[in-house]
Amino acid sequence: MGAPRLSGMQKQVLSLYRGFLRAARSKSEEDRREIETIVSAEFRLNSKQIDRKNFQYIEYLVRRGKKQLDQLKCRDTVSLSSFRVSSSKPESS
Repeated sequence: MGAPRLSGMQKQVLSLYRGFLRAARSKSEEDRREIETIVSAEFRLNSKQIDRKNFQYIEYLVRRGKKQLDQLKCRDTVSLSSFRVSSSKPESS
């Protein structure tokens, strides 16, 4: 038996992760290490905190990640910032 087959969403997430690592290679050594650390921590945290069945939120994170990746690919961008987006719904007033 081989490894379990990945869903389309899992493939998108892995592709995004690899894209960040590839883009980091085009930066200076110091910036590359910082980017890799941020990306790794962000993906690891999301994998532990987000329910795998919360497809809508995962799709949102993938879209946001693609935008961040596009920015990182720009030659003038040297670093990433990390910010949290809460998955909880706002309370009604």
